[in-house]
Amino acid sequence: MLRRWLDSPWPYFIGAAILLVLAIASQFEVRLPPRSKESIDSIATLKERDDVNVVFILIDTLRADRLGLYGYERPTSPNIDLLGRTGIVFRHVISQSSWTKTSMASLWTSTLPANHGILRYSHALPDEATLPAEIFKAAGFRTAGIWRNGWVAPNFGFSQGFEVYMRPKPGRERANVQRGNPSSHPLLGTDEDLIRSAGDFLENFGNERFFLYLHFMDAHQYLYDASSAKFGTSYSDSYDQAILWTDLLLGALIDKLDRLGLLRETVIAIASDHGEAFQEHGREGHAKNLYAEVTGVPFIISLPFLLDPGIEVEATISNLDVWPTLLDLVGLDPLPNADGVSVLPLALEAGGGAPAEDGLRDRTIFGQLDRFWGNPKRPSYPIISVTEGNWRLMMHAENPKGLELYDRAEDPGESRDLVTDDEIPAKAESLLELANQYLADAKSPWGVDPKEVELDALKLEQLRALGYVIKR
Repeated sequence: MLRRWLDSPWPYFIGAAILLVLAIASQFEVRLPPRSKESIDSIATLKERDDVNVVFILIDTLRADRLGLYGYERPTSPNIDLLGRTGIVFRHVISQSSWTKTSMASLWTSTLPANHGILRYSHALPDEATLPAEIFKAAGFRTAGIWRNGWVAPNFGFSQGFEVYMRPKPGRERANVQRGNPSSHPLLGTDEDLIRSAGDFLENFGNERFFLYLHFMDAHQYLYDASSAKFGTSYSDSYDQAILWTDLLLGALIDKLDRLGLLRETVIAIASDHGEAFQEHGREGHAKNLYAEVTGVPFIISLPFLLDPGIEVEATISNLDVWPTLLDLVGLDPLPNADGVSVLPLALEAGGGAPAEDGLRDRTIFGQLDRFWGNPKRPSYPIISVTEGNWRLMMHAENPKGLELYDRAEDPGESRDLVTDDEIPAKAESLLELANQYLADAKSPWGVDPKEVELDALKLEQLRALGYVIKR
């Protein structure tokens, strides 16, 4: 029934009402619908409630430092900012890769790239992996995933546990839609289609306990409604404009939850798979290296009630910690074989609660990217990042002496490499040892290698439409 309804024409009839909400949101000051103000003590009670839903928002290619909540000077994210300022914000989050499939495999399974092994374009998660949707489904939740990025398509193993896992049908394109990134080929539809389908799901299944995953793509494509453009015409401006467009769509979703009476019983989490580069290290885009601009991502939790003030967590965490934290928050079973941990204790401490264990702070965080992930004719070439406290090492596994070391406290943009021709600092040597040990200790948590998926010409072209160079 769920699949039939979402595949029906009804989402596109309902879409007109959502677009009306967008028009209103763009004209007036953004504000959150009213909810009760409660203390951090109410966070612990979420585990005991039997009415709490989870909406997981993945905004593809969203770098944290382009959000007002994270210090950006432009008003790109009024709705997201309000959610964070009355909820929980993790201010320093590192993704495990700068390419969607590797990063999402780490996020969904809470396992390191070297362990899950989803590193090349043909790799897919094995059936033996456990994903959060399976835990939600076993607990009696209705589970739906609506996505627009082909790297998380069912053939790559990401549909496990979802009753419905679908790409929304493209609706009528707005005449004033602007695509600001010339490196990206047109991807059919917009995130309006995603919101239409989400609204339809909520209309028909919001009376049951649910887990809803929405994977937004317009920021990845630099796509926005040109009638509301306000930031200029450069690539960077277009990216900012696409974030604002996405934020307005998110505002429509919040309004929908409120009008259906669901906002007071729904946790909304916002995360991203990776960021985007604008020549900070001589490159544009992502999936090419592991610098801060492509691995610094947000993690925001909006609760069924308002915190006043909201909680800000300063400790550095990683995307591995996202799902251990969310499952802990709502009292569900943890992911098996997880490399990440619940960082909820850090949030409670930051809100004035009991001190968290010291081991949750300054943990070593690894990232990985196979430089030739899109070319099966080239051998594997791992790029590894190691973050420990304020220090960050970049290592090319095929050239371990080609190291880069950055002090994130003094140089958060990683522009001053502390490794010179004459000297390799002792800190770089110690982090190099950790990087080598990370690769040496790699072991599948499921006891099987990644599946190999054969992609036909059509699927390859659909993935190339995302702007990637993929060879056969």
